[in-house]
Amino acid sequence: MGRARTEGNAFVKTLQFMAKLCALAAGTLLTVITLMTCVSVIGRNTTGWTIVGDFELTGAAAGAAIALFMPWCQLRRGNITVDFFTTWASPALQQRLERIGALLLALVMALMAWRASIGALNAWRSQSGSMMLGFPEWVVYSCIVPPFVLTAVIALMQTMRGFADGIRE
Repeated sequence: MGRARTEGNAFVKTLQFMAKLCALAAGTLLTVITLMTCVSVIGRNTTGWTIVGDFELTGAAAGAAIALFMPWCQLRRGNITVDFFTTWASPALQQRLERIGALLLALVMALMAWRASIGALNAWRSQSGSMMLGFPEWVVYSCIVPPFVLTAVIALMQTMRGFADGIRE
């Protein structure tokens, strides 16, 4: 029993570490696109020089950053809940409802990971790219699949273990 608990804790710690890495990558990505946008806007308004396709890169990076923040958000139970309707419920019922919500989120994230994978394959086969730069669309799709899978795994762990002793810091 002790060994299984230790292995479970190691798995939880790994998920926590991976979620933190995703959040750090998302923050870095947002910082880079913010700096790029500032350079482009300042250049456009002062010298007439701009970064070609900056809006395409910003859109792609923002989409990837949103996906990268999702595991950390689920880990910290940062998703919006409407507890207005459950304030009357017992703590046990609230816990069951949280587990159901985590299960639903896990299913949605797994579905999104699956569909993004198919989108990446289709974009790779067709070699589709952005209009100005021709930036390959499959790259963005491929970047959002792992965080969606990680979010689904975290939500599944929260469903099985609950939130009291489950995944969160």
